Amino acid sequence: MALKAAFATCVELGFSCIEEIYKINGSLDLLITLVDEKASNKSGRVYLDDFAVQKNIPLLKINNINDPEVITELKAREIDWLFIIGWSQIAKKELIDTPKEGCIGMHPTLLPQGRGRAAVPWAILKGLDKTGVTAFKIDEGVDTGPIIDQVEIPILQDETATTLYTKVNDAHIELMDKVWNSLKNEDLLLKAQDESKATYWEGRKPQDGELTSEMTISEAEALVRAVTHPYPGSFLEKNNQIYRIWRAKFIKEIKNESFIFPLRDGYLVPEIYDIEEPINA
Repeated sequence: MALKAAFATCVELGFSCIEEIYKINGSLDLLITLVDEKASNKSGRVYLDDFAVQKNIPLLKINNINDPEVITELKAREIDWLFIIGWSQIAKKELIDTPKEGCIGMHPTLLPQGRGRAAVPWAILKGLDKTGVTAFKIDEGVDTGPIIDQVEIPILQDETATTLYTKVNDAHIELMDKVWNSLKNEDLLLKAQDESKATYWEGRKPQDGELTSEMTISEAEALVRAVTHPYPGSFLEKNNQIYRIWRAKFIKEIKNESFIFPLRDGYLVPEIYDIEEPINA
């Protein structure tokens, strides 16, 4: 019997998985995404309309993953598995129990470490030497379900959110290939998470990217790398304007730089940046 699957996403990481399913000759019976106007500023936001038309897949646009119409569609299409990848809303029990076999998620850390939000920025800010992506069967907790498989990602000393996001995207694709084949072959294995090793990372907001003169070079340098593209970027206030910093260098002593920002133990020199509207203009 053919595998009947649905996929919910609104970001690039999820869409890359959808594309991979079709590259390995799989198919989906339903795509689910947010209504167009919702989360339009979300990092990595994508729209599935063109792909849905191209592959002739029904596309359901919703406000919340737990909306009644989602339950209705899953039941009507007799979905075996629902993938929920790149989606910030928490699935409730009714939704989790609706697909015949369950729901599968992916989280960009090596669970049980780093449950929660902002996995890519936090991995850099915490100075980790590795992270990864975990595929797991979704339960009612936040990233707590049994593990299906993991892909490990080394983090370089000069890693940025841009480079790490690319690695995370590639790891999603690699995992999707493995998971899909396991579902097709009906040999999926599950391993409970070790709760004694669990950690939780809080969500981050754009204002958390503010650079201040109380920061050390090490702290400021990590922040610039951690929240550059595709995230909102770090920023500083100078001369009544906001400077959005995408890349910077850091020095101990002033030389010939025309624009510097003082830190506790040195200076930040913007290299790639945008100047935004004056504050209170």
